[in-house]
Amino acid sequence: MEGSFTGGDVYQKHFLSRDYLATYYSFEDGPSPETEMIKFNLECLHKTFGPGGLRGDTLIDIGSGPTIYQVLAACEAFADITLSDFTDRNREELEKWLRKEPGAHDWTSVLKFACELEGNSGGWQEKAEKLRARVKRVLKCDANLSNPLAPVVLPPADCVLTLLAMECACCSLDAYGAALRNLASLLKPGGHLVASHAEHLVLHGGEVQVLLRVHEEGGGGAGGAGRWL
Repeated sequence: MEGSFTGGDVYQKHFLSRDYLATYYSFEDGPSPETEMIKFNLECLHKTFGPGGLRGDTLIDIGSGPTIYQVLAACEAFADITLSDFTDRNREELEKWLRKEPGAHDWTSVLKFACELEGNSGGWQEKAEKLRARVKRVLKCDANLSNPLAPVVLPPADCVLTLLAMECACCSLDAYGAALRNLASLLKPGGHLVASHAEHLVLHGGEVQVLLRVHEEGGGGAGGAGRWL
């Protein structure tokens, strides 16, 4: 993790949200490693937040990037959702979609797939509106801070979610562990920390290779539980 680490200042300056979305979050070009990765993530999230899964009032997504797919299942289970990201461009992209502004990324194909998993393939427009209504705020975050949402202080949440983001924020395994504890501090006692871990991710150029850990572990902290996707 340390040898080729790219710090947050580099992401803030050079990460191109629109290029990232066009590369990884369009199903229109047929099967691809990128499409299969997102479908796999959506299936895991459906199992996590679908019928019989996690429920609550509040969910905080740390390191949302410019994407909304990771909370499509969760918006059926949580009425108050916070999205967050370190970079300005990513937060601007999220706000653009939430406000239905011109040039916002088209999530139609992803919404349709998420609805198919729920047995409601025709309900994608309603799901988009439900998600817009349930995302209450978009905040700056830094997982390396004791309060990752500083200076904002939110009430403790029922669930904290982070997908494929922590490796970008942490320069060492020690920092990774500390960041997970920071995220767990956002939870209510008995809350859940849900995370996915990328062993290797090539963001630009070359073939995408992502290995996800698919099991559950304890140790969410703050009296809660941890779950790996």
